[in-house]
Amino acid sequence: MIVSRITLLGVVIDPFSIDHLNQCIATAIKQQKRWIIANHNLHSIYLYHRDQKMRQFYKKAHVIHIDGMPLIYWGRILGYKLKREQRVTYVDWIHPLMAMAAAEGWRVFYLGSKPGVAALAAKRLRQRYPALQITTRDGYFQADDNTAVLAEIANFRPHVLMVGMGMPRQERWILENLEHLSANAILTAGACFDYVAGVIPTPPRWMGRTGLEWLYRLYSEPRRLARRYLLEPWALLPLMAHDLWQMVWRGRNFDTQ
Repeated sequence: MIVSRITLLGVVIDPFSIDHLNQCIATAIKQQKRWIIANHNLHSIYLYHRDQKMRQFYKKAHVIHIDGMPLIYWGRILGYKLKREQRVTYVDWIHPLMAMAAAEGWRVFYLGSKPGVAALAAKRLRQRYPALQITTRDGYFQADDNTAVLAEIANFRPHVLMVGMGMPRQERWILENLEHLSANAILTAGACFDYVAGVIPTPPRWMGRTGLEWLYRLYSEPRRLARRYLLEPWALLPLMAHDLWQMVWRGRNFDTQ
């Protein structure tokens, strides 16, 4: 089956690789567009089916890439020829993205993380990519500060805006402030800079490639992630059953033609 945009567990997904995603950003910048580049994993799908604002956010996204090996495996069960490189997590994407930003002269603004963390991550990235134009603002601000945050972003005139405030806060913030954001590519980046700064340990990449990264993350942050990894997936079972029924139904219709 040739893969373009597909539907898994009731959501649409674009199974793009890192190179493809970088080209999407380049296209948005070249054409002076404003594209939201979002992602889905099991946690976001759980939230999507329970949060109207999340559904509204994803309707506005131009690209929705896969961030979770379980979705790759599930897609394969349903007959899609998905590859490991079509699972893109920011731990793997951040350096190719920053390398391209430095080479192309893109300005990058990162909004998120605790005070000092994003600044440390940006410092490390500048050391590795001296030409990188990047600035940051922590994600711990009150509603009264939102206008000032938007002005700070606007003054920097970023080509790429990365919002890393965790789900669903980052999606809701983008949705509520979209009309004031002029960046060409707006990315939901989760805890990306926490990993770059080293405040959260980076899982071994073999665990990411095999779908076991969640075990490492659960071990590292059990209190925060126990519900996400141990309880939420069970709520997706009806969606899995629906996918399987759709697969069987498509097969029956194909056989009768």
